[in-house]
Amino acid sequence: MSDTEAATPVSDQIGAVIPYLRRYARALTGSQTSGDTFAATTLEAVLADRSALEGTDVKTGLFRILYGIWASAGAPVEEGEQGAKAKAQRHLAKLTSNSREALLLYTIEGFTYSDIATIMSTDATEAEELVAVARREMADSVTGSVMIIEDEAIIAMDIESIVADMGHRVTGIARTRDEAVELARADVPDLILADIQLADNSSGIDAVNDILTELGIRPVIFITAFPERLLTGDKPEPAFLISKPYTEDQVISAVSQAMFFSSTETLHS
Repeated sequence: MSDTEAATPVSDQIGAVIPYLRRYARALTGSQTSGDTFAATTLEAVLADRSALEGTDVKTGLFRILYGIWASAGAPVEEGEQGAKAKAQRHLAKLTSNSREALLLYTIEGFTYSDIATIMSTDATEAEELVAVARREMADSVTGSVMIIEDEAIIAMDIESIVADMGHRVTGIARTRDEAVELARADVPDLILADIQLADNSSGIDAVNDILTELGIRPVIFITAFPERLLTGDKPEPAFLISKPYTEDQVISAVSQAMFFSSTETLHS
């Protein structure tokens, strides 16, 4: 524990971790509702017994408790018998046990292999192997078309390159809300990757809402320098959220996760 952490009340440290705990829980379950339920259960467990956080830092401890609760419940994922949900379930059944969970912890939440070993009750070598396995298996699961909403040209081109290298087709890049809606109409994407603040001060969130309302629900990944602003619990939130500055690993993981869990009937398995 750092000197700063030691000087900060545990309750404040827990509060700072909650948005990211909820993000991980939603990605684990594929559902905001069920993910938030597991996050809430984790906090209840800590309130009932603070000693559960002993032996590690608060963030790692909270994720360890969440993972334990989720795993003991049978590692549930939102179930569906038809369409996209059923397809996601079939894909999930093909993955090596624990690999996706480790991938999320490493690429999205930024834990080290040692931290992941603590959270998942394994060792660092096994954690590293699980991440490698997940990358291979999920990248091969689903491919489709991706639309990018980003007003910074260099960032947009970087994301385009990463997505294309994964085997997905990029439908185009939009810089404003209006451009995004027009692009989506012209070439309906399977997945949307969107920045929050756009060139004309319009909102990437509004652009996405317009597209989903007109063209139907599809997976969305938001990119923002302030992820906590979208993880408030006050309204529907994105299950897939990348923080700026991002890494290539984070984009690859988020795109694979989003395609995997929210795949539509137009995607190729």
